[in-house]
Amino acid sequence: MTSIAQRQELQTKIWKIANDVRGSVDGWDFKQFVLGALFYRFISENFTNYIEGGDDSIDYAKLSDDVISPEIKDDAIKTKGYFIYPSQLFVN
Repeated sequence: MTSIAQRQELQTKIWKIANDVRGSVDGWDFKQFVLGALFYRFISENFTNYIEGGDDSIDYAKLSDDVISPEIKDDAIKTKGYFIYPSQLFVN
């Protein structure tokens, strides 16, 4: 099977799965949900990378919300424009 045929088959299967998952939900409503989820994942990962700052010893997603001081929260809001507690990240 050629790469183009495999790609087309994969796209067909993904489209069928998406239709099965959304069920009777209107396509536009489903698209809004999916795009919202993708956006939330993006900002969660972006915020995690910002907090960890490349330090592999920090795993922000596993921290308790209690360790977040008001200063950390305020600084993140001033710098990034938003704040996400560890328990509210997409991965959690």
